[in-house]
Amino acid sequence: MKMKKYIAPSINEAMKQVRADLGEEAVIISSKVVVKKKFFGLIREKNFEVLAGIDEMEPPTFIIPEQKNFPPIVPAKDEHHNEGNVSELMEEISSLKEILNSLKQESIQSSLPDELKPFVDFLKHQELNNELITDICDELFAHLKTEKEISNQEMVQIAKNVLHKKFFMLPMGGLSYEKKYVCVLGPTGVGKTTTIAKMAARSVLEKKKKIGFITTDTYRIAAIEQLKTYANLLQAPVEVVYNFNDYQVAIEKFAHLDLVFIDTAGRNYKEVKYVNDLKKLISFDDEVESYLVLSLTAKERDNETIIEQFSEFPIEKFIFTKADETNSIGAMYNLMFKYNKGLAYYTTGQEVPEDIEEATLEKILDIFFQGEFK
Repeated sequence: MKMKKYIAPSINEAMKQVRADLGEEAVIISSKVVVKKKFFGLIREKNFEVLAGIDEMEPPTFIIPEQKNFPPIVPAKDEHHNEGNVSELMEEISSLKEILNSLKQESIQSSLPDELKPFVDFLKHQELNNELITDICDELFAHLKTEKEISNQEMVQIAKNVLHKKFFMLPMGGLSYEKKYVCVLGPTGVGKTTTIAKMAARSVLEKKKKIGFITTDTYRIAAIEQLKTYANLLQAPVEVVYNFNDYQVAIEKFAHLDLVFIDTAGRNYKEVKYVNDLKKLISFDDEVESYLVLSLTAKERDNETIIEQFSEFPIEKFIFTKADETNSIGAMYNLMFKYNKGLAYYTTGQEVPEDIEEATLEKILDIFFQGEFK
């Protein structure tokens, strides 16, 4: 067999070379990605290496007796092997895209003029992700092409304009009051019960709604007592449910109310079991408005895991807590951008009902630039 190695920047280009050189009868023996380092290892260039071959021997001729009918010979297909190759290729392509994006971001940010560096350092300190920072840098560069100078106020406004374009299609704002049940989801320790109390208090004091509470948090006695304390202050009934039948009974008892808040158990929802238990307990129908509560003091990757675990639930918007307990709030914007989810509220303390803000796009853009670049 005649074999030859081909190296090309893409798999399609490599296949073109194989066909042009060896013809349509060529056989692909192996393929892989090879990395070549340039400029003292600072730049990594990826190419596809394909080993192909073709049999130069004349195929033997078989004389098949006419009186016998043999079944056609069908070459066996190794479907699992092919699927594996496709999967690996897709991973390689995805990896290439990430590398190219990373190189672009590093290139743009490393070539910043001195007057832009403090502002970009501020964006990084807020932990805004690289993709959003790069988009902002593109617009800052465009401004400097036409103007010799740029002020802090101009940089802030340009950044706001970029972020506004990214988020203006996302839904913002609190309760719609169009659905009777408000289900609040989230892991342990994010402040769900206190957040529910703030939302409920505003519903009573500002909207004059008749409300009630359902809690499924039977794992923590303190959580039930905390909710009952808030309920007594608001003169609202509370039902504790342990199973789906209890939930149905509570729904019937609260038929006369305007609004019912459902406080779910604070569990480690990185474990699939607890997510499945929640599905069995609550009916997420058209009458339920669901919100996912996340803490801004948690690691962004941990919050991503929580969001992905709740991806099968009909989450309306995010609620972010503990904005007052962190020096960087970039994760809030990163998660909204990545998962295409709007924001209902963000909380800034423990006081009920004061320390909660209903989100608007203008407001969340303003709070990002508070401080040094306001």
